[in-house]
Amino acid sequence: MDKNITIYVLSDSIGETGEQVARAAVSQFSPEKYEVRRFPYITVEEQIKEVFEEAMSEKSIIIYTIVIDKLRSFVIEMGKVYNIPVVDLMTPTLEALQNVLGYEPKRESGLIRKLDEKYFKKVEAVEFAVKYDDGKDTRGIKKADIVLVGVSRTSKTPLSMYLAHKHFKVANVPLVPEVPAPVELFEKDVKRVFGLIANPFKLNEIRQERLKSLGLNNNANYASIERINLELEYSKKIMEKLNCIVIDVSNKAVEETAGIVMDYMKDNFGEEMLD
Repeated sequence: MDKNITIYVLSDSIGETGEQVARAAVSQFSPEKYEVRRFPYITVEEQIKEVFEEAMSEKSIIIYTIVIDKLRSFVIEMGKVYNIPVVDLMTPTLEALQNVLGYEPKRESGLIRKLDEKYFKKVEAVEFAVKYDDGKDTRGIKKADIVLVGVSRTSKTPLSMYLAHKHFKVANVPLVPEVPAPVELFEKDVKRVFGLIANPFKLNEIRQERLKSLGLNNNANYASIERINLELEYSKKIMEKLNCIVIDVSNKAVEETAGIVMDYMKDNFGEEMLD
């Protein structure tokens, strides 16, 4: 008995799923020799025919993850013509989902890859936000899609993280009277810089709570109205120099502020910024 086999994997995308299934299945048989040949990005019938012509010269089966109806039907037809077994990995699952959900699948190739790309883009943006949080490294200003500036406790960090989950690379920079604003801020496209301000009494409450959570005296200068007003005046001067958009976050949830920022980015840089 000939224990050699070649498994052909056809896909209108990368074909990783088909290859993994092929290798998992063949491992249950332990053939003396087997080979998995992957043919990704199948877009025309001629590509499919060429694979069948190659496969007919050896013991083989064809596994496919093709969702485009025309190409899928052609694979089935060629299987009958060349008398080669074909295995459709996608259709049974798609049909089961369609029956449960009550509507038809998109039948578009490569959608999982697009989802993966979005996931990795989000991870990259989150890592960026962590690395360039609170002005830790001003080099991030040049690389950022968005730069947030403001005094302490104006929601710069939570806003950065929220926007990162929307795939924006965000750097945030604290504005402190005793520390000169980074030169890189004034070199940045002003449409990408957002100043955050808040009511001084609101900041006073937030800072007092922050000090309490750290086990510190909530009467410290950091939380005093005088100090907060000084910082706000300084930050407003910097924002005027930058000529950036200024958002009062006093009574806004992070989601609301993020919505303002994203709308502004969409208006200035197009819908692709929200992909």
